[in-house]
Amino acid sequence: MSVASEIAEAFKTSCTESGISMTTILSRYMAKHSGVYLKGKPSSILSSKRQRRAEIVKIIKQLETVRGCEESYQERIPENLQSSEVYEKADEWVSVLSEVIEMLEGLP
Repeated sequence: MSVASEIAEAFKTSCTESGISMTTILSRYMAKHSGVYLKGKPSSILSSKRQRRAEIVKIIKQLETVRGCEESYQERIPENLQSSEVYEKADEWVSVLSEVIEMLEGLP
């Protein structure tokens, strides 16, 4: 298992165990790790629109990596399990990640 696959699996497990939606966790991740807020206050390092958009591009790339890992996982599910809950969950993850990426890419 690659590091990216391990990260995607850990992310998936965390969401499931916490009972928090993937969208909520992704939103919290973006707020915490994008540097937009430091100690609850807007960070001056992202004070310009250009800097904020550059950070969004980085976040999109990270989300695309996670989505790719989830798609790879989904493709490795045997045919006899492709109508199972496991496959449906993987499909849901890919859809939600795609929606989030699409929303971020559509920001002005």
